[in-house]
Amino acid sequence: MKKYLFLLLLLCSPLLVAQDLFMVRTQLSFPEAMTVLQEAIGNHAYKVSRVQRVDIGLTESGYATDRYRVVFFGDIDELNLLSEQYPELVPYFPMKIAIFAEGDETILLASSFAHLRPNYASGSLQSRFDKWENDIRQILDEVRTAD
Repeated sequence: MKKYLFLLLLLCSPLLVAQDLFMVRTQLSFPEAMTVLQEAIGNHAYKVSRVQRVDIGLTESGYATDRYRVVFFGDIDELNLLSEQYPELVPYFPMKIAIFAEGDETILLASSFAHLRPNYASGSLQSRFDKWENDIRQILDEVRTAD
């Protein structure tokens, strides 16, 4: 339970409720799921900007694993443009997906943009939120259904 809370806090600046999260479980091993995840991100015309280990703090807290990561990704041109138009959104860029092993399975977790939607009435920004959420769902589904 502690690891889910940790990952939730890591993924989201504001506290989110469960329906604001996308989560999938796959039978792929952690290394296989990580490879499929990065390929799926590329298939949706995004670029992985970095993969951050988050297990160092967990190891210090008594967890014995090195299979916790956050994968940051996005379209750099789109993010630069939006950062100029909406500088207050910068903390939410790039998009991120947490990936961690649980036994023989791998779990992936991402935040929706539901918590941001009420603050931005712009139709074009709402459309981007729709696109990003759809892409995140498809990326997660690609990992979930990979052989």
